[in-house]
Amino acid sequence: MDLLVTHMREKHHIIPVWFFVGVMLFAYGVLILGSGLAEWSNPPHTVLAELHAPVWWGALLTVIGAAYTLAFRPNRRS
Repeated sequence: MDLLVTHMREKHHIIPVWFFVGVMLFAYGVLILGSGLAEWSNPPHTVLAELHAPVWWGALLTVIGAAYTLAFRPNRRS
């Protein structure tokens, strides 16, 4: 019986799914930003190439992913 009471007192820490979403967005953002910076010097021959969309979207995904990762990290105190 003592073992059952000890087991029930333990706290289980659940990692929120939004933490993993943040990590995934951050990783994709870094990859897209890196490819956008690599093609900055040699842009493709498209109509809107001068807007450098991969750089902007990669930076946006990196910032959003970092915000989600920090907001929902497992060891933060409530």
